[in-house]
Amino acid sequence: MNHARSKRIAIGARPPTNPHAEAWIRQGDGADLQKGDLYTARLTLDITPALRARIKVSAFTQGVTVADLL
Repeated sequence: MNHARSKRIAIGARPPTNPHAEAWIRQGDGADLQKGDLYTARLTLDITPALRARIKVSAFTQGVTVADLL
């Protein structure tokens, strides 16, 4: 086995931690955040009209909104 292959991280394995990066992430002050600031991410999915209809019907039959279902 060559040297380059032995340095690869296995699929699903967590990479080694970087203590400086983790300290930088933790230093943020969570008290300054408003509730609206926490939920700002959006996800865009390309789906067919037929699949969109199936999702809507499924949400309706379960009595929830499409957003709650997804």
